[in-house]
Amino acid sequence: MFGYATLKQIVGKDVTLSDRMIDAINEWKQMLNGQADWITDSIVSLGIEDGICREFADCVLVEMETSVSNERLDKIYQKNIVRLNENLQEGLALGSFALKPLGGAAAEFVSADKIIPISFGDDGKPNDIAFLTVKKVGDVDYFTRFERHYFLNGNLTIENKCFHSQTENDIGLPCNLEAVEEWAGIAPGPVTYPGMNRMDFGYYRNPIKNKVDGSACGVSAYDSAKDLIRKADIQGARLDWEYESGERAIHVDNKALKQDKSTGRFGMAKLNKRLYRGLNLEAGKDQELLKEYSPEMRDEAFRRGLEEYKREIEFSVGLAYGDLSDVQEVAKTATEIKASKNRKYNRVTAIQSNLQECLEDFAAGLAFYNSMLNSGYEFSCKFNDSILTDEETERQQDRQDVSMGVMSHLEYRMKWYNEDEATAEKMLPEQNQVMK
Repeated sequence: MFGYATLKQIVGKDVTLSDRMIDAINEWKQMLNGQADWITDSIVSLGIEDGICREFADCVLVEMETSVSNERLDKIYQKNIVRLNENLQEGLALGSFALKPLGGAAAEFVSADKIIPISFGDDGKPNDIAFLTVKKVGDVDYFTRFERHYFLNGNLTIENKCFHSQTENDIGLPCNLEAVEEWAGIAPGPVTYPGMNRMDFGYYRNPIKNKVDGSACGVSAYDSAKDLIRKADIQGARLDWEYESGERAIHVDNKALKQDKSTGRFGMAKLNKRLYRGLNLEAGKDQELLKEYSPEMRDEAFRRGLEEYKREIEFSVGLAYGDLSDVQEVAKTATEIKASKNRKYNRVTAIQSNLQECLEDFAAGLAFYNSMLNSGYEFSCKFNDSILTDEETERQQDRQDVSMGVMSHLEYRMKWYNEDEATAEKMLPEQNQVMK
C-alpha cells in the first residue's frame, strides 16, 4: 500500500483512502499475522485476532445456500466461492475485500491492502476504485499494475497503468504493460462498456462505523478491541513466565559439583541440567550443600485475569461469551448469556446482509464477462439463524424431558436460569413441591 500523496498523483484527483486508513489497515494486518507492535521475544501473540475472524466467518457461512439459476453461470459461480471462508476471514480482519471476475470462468479475491477506494456512492458502494497487483521479477524489479474501475457518462470504464520500481515500498515510474509477460495482452484503456451501469465485481465491507477517518472504508472486526487484545497477549506472557519461573530447582553448592574431564563442565550425576543450579551456598561449616527451590504457583490468578480479558474482547467485538474464553469459566446469568447470543446474532446477521450484496454483485460481474447479464438469471442466497435456533431447540427439548419426567424442574432451573441448587429449589412453583 502506497501513501495518499502517491495515490492522488496516480489518479489525478483526491482519493477517499486516507493515510490514516492506510496505517490502520497495515496495523490490522500486522496484528492478524502475529506481528503487532507490542509483540516481543517475551510476548507472543495468542492469535485472538484470527480466532475472532474465524468464529464470525464460520457462523456466517455454516449453512449458507447460494446459487444462480443459469446452470452454466452457476457452475462458474460455485467454483469461485469455494475459498470464500478463508477470504471472508481476511476481509473481517482488514475491513473489506473484493471478489473480482477476471473474464471467462476465472476470478480472484482482492484483500483490503490492495484496494484503493477513490470515491463511494450514496449506497456505500465504491463507484470509483482501483486494484493493485504487484509482480516481482528477478531480485530487485517490482512491477505494479494499477487497475481502475469507474463510470464515464454512466457506463463502466476500466483502465490499466503499469509502474516499475526497484524497491517494494516505492511505486516507481510509469512503464508499458508489456514489461510483464502476464500483462502483455491487457489493454491500457480507458475502455468503456456501453449499457453496463454497475460495477463488475462484488465488494464487501464490515458493518461497523468507521471511526478511523469517518469515510465509507471498511473497519476491522477487532479494531474496537485492540487495547484489550494487547492486554491479553501481555497477560498470556505473564502466565507463561509464571510457569517458567516456577520450575522446581535445586540450588547446589559449588563443592557438590563434579567436573567432566572430557568437556570441562561442572555437573551432578543423574540430575536434569534444568533441575540444579550451582551457587556458593556456604555461610558456615554446618551449611547444607543442597537447597530446594520450589515457589508457590500463582497461575490460577493469572489465568482468571486472562479469561476476563477474553470475555471483555467478546463483548467488544460482538461475540458470545465462551467463543474465545473458557466456557467453564463463564460465570454469567441466563439473561446475560442470552443477551450475548443476541448480540452475536445481530452482528452475524449484519455481516450476512453485506456479504449477500457482495455475492449478488459478483454474480452480475460473472454474467457480464460471460455475456449473460441480460439472460434473465435469478440469484439466490439464504442463511440460517442457528445461533439462536440451536439454543431454543435445546431448551424446548428440555421442556419435553421435564414433562416426561426424565428431567426435574430443579435441574431445568439450574441449567437455564443459572441458579445454584438452593436458589432453584426456592424458586420452584408451589404445585411442584412434594406434599407430605
